[in-house]
Amino acid sequence: MLLIKYLILGIIQGFTEPLPISSSGHLRIFKSLFNSEVLSDMNFEIIVNFGSLIAILILYRKEIMSIIRDFFLYIKTKNKKYEVNYKYSWLIVIGTIPAAIFGLFIKDFIENHFTTKLVGAMLIITSLLLFIIKDIKGKKDKEDITYMDALKIGLFQVIALLPGISRSGATVVGGMKSNLKRETALNYSFMLYIPISVASMALGIKDLLAMNNFAELFIPYLVSMIAAGIVTYYAAKLFIDIMKKGKLIYFSIYCFFVGIITFLLF
Repeated sequence: MLLIKYLILGIIQGFTEPLPISSSGHLRIFKSLFNSEVLSDMNFEIIVNFGSLIAILILYRKEIMSIIRDFFLYIKTKNKKYEVNYKYSWLIVIGTIPAAIFGLFIKDFIENHFTTKLVGAMLIITSLLLFIIKDIKGKKDKEDITYMDALKIGLFQVIALLPGISRSGATVVGGMKSNLKRETALNYSFMLYIPISVASMALGIKDLLAMNNFAELFIPYLVSMIAAGIVTYYAAKLFIDIMKKGKLIYFSIYCFFVGIITFLLF
């Protein structure tokens, strides 16, 4: 039964992670609905997050390798053809800084004081944000993103530290409000996910290694990580497809109803 619980929650976490519906919010809701040792296991979040990270790295492997290669080639040669990805690397850094700084100060406060009712309220806010940008198309491509755009989107990512505010949703909203094209905003959102995810893992790995029952939970952890990774990969592809079609209204409706039910129920 323990293995099945980890499998199911790995699937849920994997599905909600890349979509603009807040994986952290859903996890809080499930914690309130079910009294389970899995849901109280903070290391579970580290494990499934790693599975999701691997999925995004695989999905964007060509883009990531291109960015890394061009970054160092531009430093070496100063060739203009490498300049776009060189600048894009710094845009990712700038977009990551606000959430990294604020996360250090408010993470514990959120963990200890954020109620499930507030998660419902934040899901409603996510719904409204997605509704606001549902018809925006934007004009800016990757090479047109400015450092101010990156900072603005990074500040939107700070808001997503609150459970119920979707990280991918908030950064896409920030991108669309900065006049980025839909695909450009989404790609940048996933690029911002990578350093944030790596940082979260780095901060949590100490607790993971200090576990007394790691050997006992190794197989359930492995199952949940693989499940999260596989589901994240296909959920991300689904989000990309829906984003291209401009159908964010689906996610807006979903977040609204889940938010209302959560707010009233708790």
